[in-house]
Amino acid sequence: MLTGESLPVFKEEGLKVSAGTINWDGPLRIEALSTGSNSTISRIIRMVEDAQGSEAPIQRLADSIAGPFVYSVMTISAATFAFWYYIGSHVFPDVLLNDIAGLDGDPLLLSLKLSVDVLVVSCPCALGLATPTAILVGTSLGAKQGLLIRGGDVLERLASISYVALDKTGTLTEGKPTVSAVASISYEESEILQMAFAVEKTASHPIAKAIVDKAESLKLTIPVTRGQLTEPGFGTLAEVDGCLVAVGSLDWVNERFQIKTKLSDLKDLETKVMYQSSEGMSSSNYSKTVVYVGREGEGIIGAIAISDCLRHDAESTVNRLQQKGINTVLLSGDREEAVATIANKVGIESEFINASMTPQQKSEVISSLQAAGHRVAMVGDGINDAPSLALADVGIAIQNEAQENAASDVASIILLGNRLAQVVDALDLSRATMNKVYQNFIMGNSV
Repeated sequence: MLTGESLPVFKEEGLKVSAGTINWDGPLRIEALSTGSNSTISRIIRMVEDAQGSEAPIQRLADSIAGPFVYSVMTISAATFAFWYYIGSHVFPDVLLNDIAGLDGDPLLLSLKLSVDVLVVSCPCALGLATPTAILVGTSLGAKQGLLIRGGDVLERLASISYVALDKTGTLTEGKPTVSAVASISYEESEILQMAFAVEKTASHPIAKAIVDKAESLKLTIPVTRGQLTEPGFGTLAEVDGCLVAVGSLDWVNERFQIKTKLSDLKDLETKVMYQSSEGMSSSNYSKTVVYVGREGEGIIGAIAISDCLRHDAESTVNRLQQKGINTVLLSGDREEAVATIANKVGIESEFINASMTPQQKSEVISSLQAAGHRVAMVGDGINDAPSLALADVGIAIQNEAQENAASDVASIILLGNRLAQVVDALDLSRATMNKVYQNFIMGNSV
């Protein structure tokens, strides 16, 4: 929840854990170091509130123009009256013979009518309609494209951004562990997956769920299973068709059985599963872990690679943003090697990569960019992104599976279509809307 890790992270005595994060493997005995208002969640809430409260109100462009414009028009109108009343009617007496001066050729009536004409012709009502009309159309078009835009000022700020900060897990990636490859020493791959399916069927671990989902998608049947036993952080053991089967880490599975698999066979198995996984995942070996399957009397018999998939539109979205002259920054709580691989895949330069970050550190990066004079948009999906989304000039939340969370609560724009490419759609819409506003200003002034 806090780091954005898509795969489980092993914890042992002496390491810190955070309340609210799901513990999949069993009970924990922990020492509370902070409570109530000092907890991590409370700090995140305060950071969100501070970011929202410190955001300066946007002064509408129309208001900034209309104010001086009105005073200028009034000054010109007064000058027109003074000129024709005190100077023009004497220098150009023939003008008093015009109907505008009345039947008696009154210079006062002439001056009043000309000054009023200046006010009428230069009426700033067109300026007053220039912004709201364009904003109304822009937000309506956004809704049709699956963009929930909270206020017209959001479009104005988005049109001027120079940096887009991206979260990794759930934003650039799907955030859902899936089986990317199955390898075996002597069995069919489906048999390896079937045995792992039987062992993990009742487990609630993310890796177990990935194995179960894959087996169910292939409509594999469950062998007769008895006596499941889970050892937190290592693996799961159960009796399948009368033989013990273990699924877990390499060393743990190898230690469960008296017969040990040859080291050369293990290396070949690992190479095979990693190759298949990289081939099936377009050579993206990020956020990946391998679990091994062992069977009583045989030792390790197979391996299953679990990966977090890159969104299909992630690379194209980053490229399109960069082509528009916008710098892309990657902010993630995930481990450095996984973040670096993702960044390399989508085309984000190493100087813009930030890994193993806390929610507060993400906000600090946003603040530093803003302090340097940049306009920043943040794209994220989880509670760990909420402070950054609130602090950024424009917060953009990807709404996964139509579920609202802290990210969508504080974001300025919500991508209802759950597609990263909608970030570019929102940017194009904002720029088109602001161009129309400027066009309306020019047309209003020319009238």
